[in-house]
Amino acid sequence: MTLASLMAAATAIGGSDRLNPVKLFLDADIVVQIVMIGLLLASVWTWMIIVSFSLRMASVRRRSDAYEGGFWDAPNFDAYQKERRRGDVPLGKVAGAGLAEYKRNAAMKQFDPEGARQRIAGAMDSTVAEEAEKLSDRLNFLATVGSVAPFVGLFGTVWGIMNSFFQIGQQQNSSLAVVAPGISEALFATAIGLFAAIPAVIAYNRFSHRVNGFEARMQRFADQFNAALCRQLENR
Repeated sequence: MTLASLMAAATAIGGSDRLNPVKLFLDADIVVQIVMIGLLLASVWTWMIIVSFSLRMASVRRRSDAYEGGFWDAPNFDAYQKERRRGDVPLGKVAGAGLAEYKRNAAMKQFDPEGARQRIAGAMDSTVAEEAEKLSDRLNFLATVGSVAPFVGLFGTVWGIMNSFFQIGQQQNSSLAVVAPGISEALFATAIGLFAAIPAVIAYNRFSHRVNGFEARMQRFADQFNAALCRQLENR
């Protein structure tokens, strides 16, 4: 589809007496258009992360609930862990790290209860941090878009206004009818920047809270499991 056909379709849809985003984009300077395209792509990628993270977090919580639901009632932690090994569950990985360290300490000839407790806790704490980092992997992009997109849009606006004033000098005409279209096109870049930034900021804050909450859950699980393993070591 050509630019002329896009402009004709935009005029037919929005009319000449209404603000038309497509016409604003097509009439903008090439630099402003590049800025708008970049911001729109960032917005699309932001929404893809929002949807994928929401689905992923719901799946992680559902599988973690199923795993933890039977974990504390299991007569043998090691047998339960092997039985659930097929699922990629963060709590299962934390328990796996604790069990592996527990077996190493149980095999030691000179048993040190305090040292064993610290080593088991350290192994699970490291896994908790690793799993939390995996969950928050893509959230940095949301933070970047939320903080940078308004300034990128502002750059497009400044460039468009500079171009409008240049056109005034070229045409020797400073009437509002000459200035207004160019300024509208320039301000549209800022609007797109805000359109990309606002959902990114909201999603980043919300998702960071969810990751922190799940990390705290994993840490509580690790502390409880560490206590259970240390009791077994002391009673061996």
